[in-house]
Amino acid sequence: MLRIFKIFMLKILVLGDVMGKIGRKALAKKLPVLKKKYSPDLVIANCENLAHGCGVTVKTLKEIFSAGVDFCTSGNHVWDKKGEFKKVIEDKELCKIIIRPANYKKIHRKAGEGYKIISAGGKKILIINLLGQAFMKAEAEKTHPPIPFLEKILDEYKRKKIDAILVDLHCEATSEKRAMGWAADGMVSVVWGTHTHTPTADAQILPNGTGYITDLGMTGARDSVIGEKKENIIEGMRRKKFKIKHDIPEKGPAVIQGIYAEIENNPSTPLRIGKTTKIKQILEETII
Repeated sequence: MLRIFKIFMLKILVLGDVMGKIGRKALAKKLPVLKKKYSPDLVIANCENLAHGCGVTVKTLKEIFSAGVDFCTSGNHVWDKKGEFKKVIEDKELCKIIIRPANYKKIHRKAGEGYKIISAGGKKILIINLLGQAFMKAEAEKTHPPIPFLEKILDEYKRKKIDAILVDLHCEATSEKRAMGWAADGMVSVVWGTHTHTPTADAQILPNGTGYITDLGMTGARDSVIGEKKENIIEGMRRKKFKIKHDIPEKGPAVIQGIYAEIENNPSTPLRIGKTTKIKQILEETII
């Protein structure tokens, strides 16, 4: 019996790590403009640096959701606010729209979920959050390397009706992110990297239809060192014993970086999920 597949297009906007108050304000200022321009069905932002660069709070999450973000991925710092993350998980609404890395160390995996199916644009979307292992051994579970762990998750969902699969690999090494892109090509709709706060110039569609970029960049202070006050980082690097005074600018030029992607259904892929047909890098600036 011939199966008939309905053509669909899913439009997504994904923004890099939102860094502190200036990042939240920049997002609130520019996101309405980006939404008007691209009309996305889904807006995703990485939130691990939301609360002054270290973790999330109920207040800061509600602030960016009010600004127009629909869903949050995160990273190794997401639960840094010890007294706050439990409130986030216990909030019946917030816990539905945030995930932490699926291969976090066991002690951190007790809170939250590492992947989740959501609905957007009338479609079912599986969103997966993973940590790289290079230079992140303190947070990533060594028995759960990201590529085989992704394959395990995909196997779990292979018999379920899913229209698109999105992957945020929170990772230091560009080579590890690049390897993930090739390994996942044709198996997921889009793979993007986060964590370094520096956008890479390689947004592309891989041969089997997976949209890819090594790192989205960030939403935060432009004249900084990955979102931190540049003077503090420079002074720290002048010392024999490298020490950083953690501080984030609250005013000045800010960047909003990420990607816009269009996903269409593609019955030929192994999981019969949508493939990327368009991907565009987002590099915006504003003044806070």
